[in-house]
Amino acid sequence: MSRFDLPKTYDFAATEQRLYRWWEENGWFKPENSRQPDGKPFVIAIPPPNVTGVLHQGHALFVTLEDLMTRYHRMAGRAALWVPGTDHAGIATQLQVERKLRNEGTSREAIGRERFLEEAWAWKDKHHGGIVGQLRRLGASCDWERERFTMDAGLSRAVIEAFVRLYRMGLIYQGEYIVNWSPGLQTAVSDVEVEYSEEQGILYHFKYPVAGARLEEGPGVGYIPVATTRPETILGDTAVAVHPDDERYRHLIGKTCLVPIVNRTIPVIHDTYVDMSFGTGALKITPGHDPNDFEIGRRHGLQVITIMNRDATLNDQAGPYAGMERFAARNKLWADMAAAGLTLKEEPYTMQVPRAQRGGEIIEPLVSRQWFLNTDPMAQMGLAAVRTGRITIVPDRFTKVYYHWLENLRPWCISRQLWWGHRIPAWYGPDGRVFVAHSEAEAQALAHAHYGQAVSLAQDADVLDTWFSSGLWPFSTLGWPDDTADLRRYYPTDVLETGYDILFFWVARMIMMGLMFTNDIPFHTVYLHGLVRDEQGRKMSKTYNNVIDPIEVMDNYGTDALRFTLLTGSTPGNDMNLSIDRIRANRNFANKIWNATRFVLGNLPDDFQVRGRPEASGLDLPDRWVLHRLNQVTADCTRLFAAYQFGEAGRQAYDFLWGEFADWYIEACKPRLQGSTAAGGDAARQTLVYVLDRTLRLLHPFIPFVTEELWQHLPHEAGEAPALIVAAWPEPQPEHDAPAAAAAFERLTAVIGAIRNARSEYNVDPGRRIAAVIDAAGDESAFRAQSAVLATLARLDPEQLRFGAVPVGEPGATLVVGETTVFLPLGAMIDLEAERERLRRQLVETEGRIQGAENRLANPGFVDKAPAQVVEQARQGLAELKAQRERLAGQLAALG
Repeated sequence: MSRFDLPKTYDFAATEQRLYRWWEENGWFKPENSRQPDGKPFVIAIPPPNVTGVLHQGHALFVTLEDLMTRYHRMAGRAALWVPGTDHAGIATQLQVERKLRNEGTSREAIGRERFLEEAWAWKDKHHGGIVGQLRRLGASCDWERERFTMDAGLSRAVIEAFVRLYRMGLIYQGEYIVNWSPGLQTAVSDVEVEYSEEQGILYHFKYPVAGARLEEGPGVGYIPVATTRPETILGDTAVAVHPDDERYRHLIGKTCLVPIVNRTIPVIHDTYVDMSFGTGALKITPGHDPNDFEIGRRHGLQVITIMNRDATLNDQAGPYAGMERFAARNKLWADMAAAGLTLKEEPYTMQVPRAQRGGEIIEPLVSRQWFLNTDPMAQMGLAAVRTGRITIVPDRFTKVYYHWLENLRPWCISRQLWWGHRIPAWYGPDGRVFVAHSEAEAQALAHAHYGQAVSLAQDADVLDTWFSSGLWPFSTLGWPDDTADLRRYYPTDVLETGYDILFFWVARMIMMGLMFTNDIPFHTVYLHGLVRDEQGRKMSKTYNNVIDPIEVMDNYGTDALRFTLLTGSTPGNDMNLSIDRIRANRNFANKIWNATRFVLGNLPDDFQVRGRPEASGLDLPDRWVLHRLNQVTADCTRLFAAYQFGEAGRQAYDFLWGEFADWYIEACKPRLQGSTAAGGDAARQTLVYVLDRTLRLLHPFIPFVTEELWQHLPHEAGEAPALIVAAWPEPQPEHDAPAAAAAFERLTAVIGAIRNARSEYNVDPGRRIAAVIDAAGDESAFRAQSAVLATLARLDPEQLRFGAVPVGEPGATLVVGETTVFLPLGAMIDLEAERERLRRQLVETEGRIQGAENRLANPGFVDKAPAQVVEQARQGLAELKAQRERLAGQLAALG
C-alpha cells in the first residue's frame, strides 16, 4: 500500500470526536499555543447558553459562526481566544428544580431556601455537561480551561462589586414602578422573557358616568364612552383622560366621573397622549396596571391603586370582587355593569397578548417595590461609542434600532423574586434602613457605625436579573474586578456575535457596563445573526412539527454538513431557512473533497516530496490557470472574511474546489499522470498537492473535521505546522498571477463545454470518441499544446482531431465559441438516418403542441376569463415551443 493511500469513504462518526480530542489534548484551542502566541489577540466571549439548556439550531448557528471566526484568526496569526461559559438562567433553572421537587412530593417552600439552593447546584452540576458536550460536538475550539459560569466565585464577586459601585453612585435604588409580573412564577420578569402572541380578544365599550349627571343625557354629558380589553382593571382607575383639543369632551375637563359599580370619584384630565381618532377618543387611566397609564399618572400626580395580589387574585381595593381570580372577576364585573346599564357593546378585537416565555401564562403589569438601575448615564456613553465609530454594528441597519432603544430607556428593574441567582447584597436594619455592602460582615460594620451598636440584619430576599451578570460577561470572565494578566492581555475583546433579538437586552447592556466599569468598549464589532427557520420560512416549533434537531442532523450527516449549511445559508442580520436537502447536499460536498483528495494521493509515487510553491517556469497551461484562480479565490475569501460576509466566502471556496479544481483541473491533469514518466507529471503533482493544501486551509474554518483529516494525509514540507488548525492562512502569491494564461485555459474549457453540449443534443454515446476540426484562430498553438486535454475532457478521438479551417457543406454540427469555431462531423458520431427520423418525429410532435397552444390562445373564452397569470404562462409556453421547433429544424438541416 502507498504511504499516501486514503480510505475509500469518509467515516465522520469515527473521525470527529477523535480529532476534537487530539486538538484539545495538544492545547491548540489556547492562545498561548497559537502560531504567534505573542501576536495581536483575537478574542470572543461566547454568549453563555443556559446551563441546563438543550442544543437547538440557534445555538448551532452562533457556535459555528464564532468558531469560524476563531479558527480563521488563529490561522491568520492572531493569538485567538474564545472564552466559553454557561449562564445560571435564573427562572429556567428554578422552574426545572421546582418541577423535580413536585415530582418528589415536596416544594421549595417546604424545604426552605438553603436546601433549595443545594438542590439547584446539584441540578446544575448534573446537567452542565450536557450543553457543554453539545458545544464540543459542533467543533467549538474554545479554551475550555478558561470556562466560566455566571455564578462561579469570581463572577459572583464581580456582580457584587458592580452592584455596590452603582449603588454608591446613586444609580441603583429601590422604588415603586410598574413591572412585568408573572403570577405563576411569582416574580418580575424582564422584557425578553415576555413573548407577545396575536390572539382574538374582546374590546369592551362602556359608559363612564359623569358625577352629578344622568346617564340618559347621553355621551359627552351623562357619561364618557370608553373601551378596554381588560374590564377588571376598571376597579383600579384613577382618572379618565381626553385630548385637550377634543370638542366632544373638553368641557368635561376638571369634572369628575364615578368608577362603575364601586362609585369612587376620579377626575377627568387632559393629556396629548390621547389619540382623538382612536376608539372613543377617551382613555381610562389605570396607573397600577398599565405602563403607559403609569407614566400618565406620574405626570398628573394620580393615585396608584393596585387591585391585584401577586397570585393574580383581586385584593381589598377591588371592593366586592376581592378574592376572585382576575378573569373570573372580569366576567362578574361586566355582568354587573350590564345589569346597571353601563355597558355599550362588545366587539371582536385582535390584540398582542403578553405571555411568560416560561410557562405561557398571561403577564400582568403590576406596580411593585423593586430594585432599579438608572441607566441614563451609561446609555449616553453607549450611544457615543457607536456614533463615534468605536463600536460597529453588523449589519448597519440595526444601528438605528440600537439608538432608538438607548434613547428611550426606562429604569431597569434588576430584582427578581427568585431563590436561584445572585442574591442582592443589601441588608436591612431593625428600622428598615438599607446597608449595601460586599459582604454581611461589611454590612454589619456599616450598621454598627450607624446605630452605635451591633444589631440584627436581614438580607434582601430577592436575586438579581440574570441579564445583570450577563452584562458584565466580557470583562468579568477575564478576571475583573481584579487587575489580572488575562484582563490586561485580552480586553477589550474583538467581536460580540449574537442574535439580533437580544441587541438591547444583552448587547447594549454589555456596552454600557463595559464603559462604566472599565472605561473602555467591551468589543469593537457587534455581529448579529438572524433566526433559523424551516425550509418554508416558518419558526421551528413543536406545534408545526418542523423542529430540526442539530444532534440528530450531526448523527446522520456529520457536523461539517450542518456547519457548512448554516454558514453558507446565512447572512448578517437575516433569518435563514434550513432544509435537510441542503444539509444532505453539503454532506455530498464533504464526500467530493474526500474523493478529490483520494485521487490526488493515489497519483503520488511513494518517494514524492513536496517542494513548496510550484515554480512558474515549469508549469503547463492548466497549472497556471488553477494557481491564478487560487490566488483570486484566496484574496476574495480573505476580503470577505474581513467584511463579515462569511457565507459568500464559503460559497466561493466551495465553487472553486468543486467546480474548478475537481471538475476541471483534476480532469485536465489526467493525461500527464499516466505513468511516472509522463511529460509534465511532476509539475501536475506538485500543483495538485499545493492547490489542494491551500483550498483545505480556506475551507477549514467552515468544515474543520474533514479538512483536518485530509490535510493530515497530505505530504508537507519540513517545518510545516503539525495540524491544519494551527497552519497558516493562505496568501496570494504574485508569481502565480497569470491572467493571460488563465483566460486562454477558460477559452479552452468553453470549447470543451460546447462540444459536450453538442454530444448531449445529438445523443452521442458517452463512451464514444468522435472526430473534430477546430479553428482556434489566435489560440491555435495553445490548443494544440493541450490536445491531450481536449481529447480527454471532450471525448475526442486524438487521431481525428485536426486544427485549421472547418469544412463547408459537409453534414455536421458547427459550434461558434467566441473566436473559435468547432466542426463535428456527424457521420462519425451517429447513425445519420436514424437521427434524422428521430428529429422528424420530434418536430411533428412539437408542431402539434404549437397548434394546440395557438388555438387555446386564440379562444376569447380562455384569454378573457382565465387568470392573467395562467394566460401569461400559456404565452411563455408557446414561445418555448417555437424556440424548440427552431432548434430541431436547425439540427435536422445540419444533417443534410
